[in-house]
Amino acid sequence: MIINTGCRTDIPAFYAKWLINRIREGFVLVRNPYYPSQVTKYSLSPDIVDCLAFCTKNPKPMIKYLKELDKYNKYWFVTITPYGKDIEPNVPEKEEVIESFKELSKKIGANSIGLRYDPIFINMDFDVSKHIQEFEKIVKSLKGYTHDCTISFLDLYEKSKEKCKKY
Repeated sequence: MIINTGCRTDIPAFYAKWLINRIREGFVLVRNPYYPSQVTKYSLSPDIVDCLAFCTKNPKPMIKYLKELDKYNKYWFVTITPYGKDIEPNVPEKEEVIESFKELSKKIGANSIGLRYDPIFINMDFDVSKHIQEFEKIVKSLKGYTHDCTISFLDLYEKSKEKCKKY
C-alpha cells in the first residue's frame, strides 16, 4: 500500500506533527470528502505500507522527524515555482524551499526526491520566456540533489476558474 500524504492538503508543511503522531499510533482515520459519514481506518505499519509519498511546497517542518520515518520507503515530491506571495501566500520564499530541498536530499538521497514545477500558468507577469528563465535557475540550483522533475500546466477546473480571474 502507498500512503500519499499530499492529495488534499500539504501535510508536511502544515501538519507534520499530526502525521508523526499518527505514525506513532500506527493508524490514520480518513473521512471520505464526498460521504462525510464514511471513515476508513488505514494501518500505518511498516509491514503493510510499501511507501510513504510526500507532496509538499515546504518540506522543512518534516525534516526533524525523518529518523522516525527510517522504517519506511519514502519518496518526496517538492514543488518549487517562481510565484510570489501574491499567488502563493502560505509558501516560503523559493530560496528557502530550495535550501530545505537540498537538506532533505542530503538526508534521504537524490533518488528519493523529485522536483515539481507546477502549475505553470501564463499571464502578463509570467510569460513563456520568464518560466524558462526561472525553471533554469531552479534546476541549476538543484543539480545533484535529484534526478527527477515533473512539470504540468494549470488545469482550470470549474471551482478554480473564479479564483484565477484576478491573475
